[in-house]
Amino acid sequence: MANERLDFVIFGATGFTGRYAVKVAAQLAKEKELKFGVSGRRKQALEAIVKEFAPDIEDVPILIADLKDEESLKQMTAQAKVLVNCCGPYRFYGEPIIKACIATRTHQVDVTGEPQYMETMILKHNKAAEEAGIYIVSACGFDSIPCDLGVIFTQQKFNGEVNSIESYLSFWTTTKVNNAIIHYGTYESAVYGVAHSNELRELRTKLYPEKLPQQLPKLKTRGLIHKSPVSGGWSMIFPGADRSVALRTQRFLYEKYKQRPAQVQTYITYKSLLSVLVTTIFGLIFAVLSKCEFGRNLLLKYPSFFSGGYVSHEGGKPEELQETHFSITFKAEGWSEKLTEPTDKHKIPPNKVMITKVSGDNPAYGATCVMLLLSAITILKESDKIPASGGILSPGAAFSKTSLIEELNKKDIKFEVISSTEK
Repeated sequence: MANERLDFVIFGATGFTGRYAVKVAAQLAKEKELKFGVSGRRKQALEAIVKEFAPDIEDVPILIADLKDEESLKQMTAQAKVLVNCCGPYRFYGEPIIKACIATRTHQVDVTGEPQYMETMILKHNKAAEEAGIYIVSACGFDSIPCDLGVIFTQQKFNGEVNSIESYLSFWTTTKVNNAIIHYGTYESAVYGVAHSNELRELRTKLYPEKLPQQLPKLKTRGLIHKSPVSGGWSMIFPGADRSVALRTQRFLYEKYKQRPAQVQTYITYKSLLSVLVTTIFGLIFAVLSKCEFGRNLLLKYPSFFSGGYVSHEGGKPEELQETHFSITFKAEGWSEKLTEPTDKHKIPPNKVMITKVSGDNPAYGATCVMLLLSAITILKESDKIPASGGILSPGAAFSKTSLIEELNKKDIKFEVISSTEK
């Protein structure tokens, strides 16, 4: 029976992200009186993880499951209300978990930032997830909760009608970091994501046969490199999943609630022009090499060299990761008046600007796992506020009407309004 299941099970608990997830799960389970388990292939390794990261939690069940054994996956997912999947790259390892969750009517959350994987899963499994009455919510980590829910937060606080939102992502450290801070698994996902990015256009044509209504004035992409007073540095287009996830949410809100979809563009900001130029050169080399097998092998064999020292197989040290910080600043433009229909045209140019911000610490792993586990708990506690009976949803689509933003604020992932002005 579903009521006899564990509240959530962390699959891939011995991996780099999985270990952080167990640590956060132990804190949240105690705070919210929840029961969780861990899963993977090796019992001894799982026991060691529980002993190290959840020493104060009594009787954490250990479930053995192997991606090559479909029956073991079903036995694992059948024991959870929500499956927390930390096993990536998801393009290689994610689909068997989704199939098992559908078969056993188990919700699933993960931290993938791989647009091709997410959109392929929608095409292949959304209908089955809807029929099973379960939620599959990807991108529940740094990719892409700060951006996606940041856009939602901005729309909710705007008190009018948003036409466009530009986001500016910044990273910094408060002390000198002497080691790589990104784990190899995250880097590997990026390599294959760039390698297959040319497949996205065909995917999206199948996924979205009908275009959204044209929004005017049209949000124009800024130059390759630009300086904005919003960002306080030099900015370029952010190549991650944030924009695609946020646009999926905007489409969902339009189709579900007839809400005017905001145009979204995402940028990343660096303090100096030199940093932008160096990043651009590394990015071009990365993009070229990822398009052929020989180049991918080079990228994967020498991750530290091709990332400028930011990537290693060991990942960052906890004390150094905790000294890394992020913020995403949002500039929203629109109107103080909200029209009746989303297709109605305003007779005046946008007359309102709002600046908001989302910020936090240790974005790659610490904050990511807080977001991930709180997403799972939100499904457990507030499924009645999720505006669909099931399916594969973006975070913004799933959680826009829940208390997740409020819960993230309590965990020092801050959502705040900086300013609001009318022309």
